[in-house]
Amino acid sequence: MSEKLNTAEYLTYLEGFLTENRKAKFLEILQLRTNHFTVAIEDVFQMHNTSAVMRSCDVFGIQGLHVVEQKFGKSIDAEIAMGAQKWVDIKQYQTNQSCINALKEKGYQIVATSPHIDSCLLDDFNVSKKSALFFGTERDGLSEDVFAQADCFLKIPMVGFTESLNISVAAAIILQNLTHRLRNSNTDWKLTDEEVLIKRIDWARKSIKDIERIEQRFLEG
Repeated sequence: MSEKLNTAEYLTYLEGFLTENRKAKFLEILQLRTNHFTVAIEDVFQMHNTSAVMRSCDVFGIQGLHVVEQKFGKSIDAEIAMGAQKWVDIKQYQTNQSCINALKEKGYQIVATSPHIDSCLLDDFNVSKKSALFFGTERDGLSEDVFAQADCFLKIPMVGFTESLNISVAAAIILQNLTHRLRNSNTDWKLTDEEVLIKRIDWARKSIKDIERIEQRFLEG
């Protein structure tokens, strides 16, 4: 993409095609978005669960979702996601290791979510650390790759006979708790000015019909 398309000038041009309400909504939501936490899910067998986790990321302000498709390569269920795929950044990987490596390079600690390991309870988790929250399959949970390389383990307190929750339910509970506590902490969790600019441009582009023609007109102007 041309560098000219990542500028404030381009954003101003695009916003000329948006309503004032739309522009204000983007700004409002981006003030509550974060890359401090990110979510990774591996080989989720039922696609509607992947889509539901994506929706939870959007609802609770998580900007990035990392999807490993080592076994089950599927497209996002747009009906379940309800448009969330437009607003959440989705990165796909072919192996668990490539996902882990990419997240570690970005400074994330790897957090394995599991009810079966003596780990940190949800309310005790340190929200100040930049963390990638890994969720496993409905059938087998997280892979040995993640368990072996995890920096810490996280679980939801449970008091019933059932030992585990559906992945989409578990993700929603964890994200609501951690993002609420994060926003009430002293941690610098917000997007940078550059990240906000990039997302405003991205979201504006996704909101405009015939964007290719409009984009070309800007470049030729």
